[in-house]
Amino acid sequence: MEPEKVAAFALKFPESSEDQPFGPDVDVYKVAGKIFVILSPEATPPALSLKCDPVIALELREEFGAVRPGYHLNKSHWNTVLLDDSVPDDEIKKMIIHSYEQVVEGLPKTLRVRLSQADWPHA
Repeated sequence: MEPEKVAAFALKFPESSEDQPFGPDVDVYKVAGKIFVILSPEATPPALSLKCDPVIALELREEFGAVRPGYHLNKSHWNTVLLDDSVPDDEIKKMIIHSYEQVVEGLPKTLRVRLSQADWPHA
């Protein structure tokens, strides 16, 4: 999946926003101020980091060689995915959706309810 497609997909989520708090080479996508995607489009290969349930994180690492423990992140709750074309686009979209859901689950109830009523992208 091309970094531009990752960026466009991440911005389709309700109340998502883009920021560059780590510098111009890293794009961060947030919901309610909480990060759900960290995209490094200039890396070789490009990569993204996504929040993930710890059990699912391990399963994804076993299934895909391009999925690794989160780079400079909590290794239990974050995966870094190399965008080397070895992971199908639909799988990456599912991972992004899961990351968004993981972050939304940790938000205050009023925000969760409001976001649950909005249209979310599908893989």
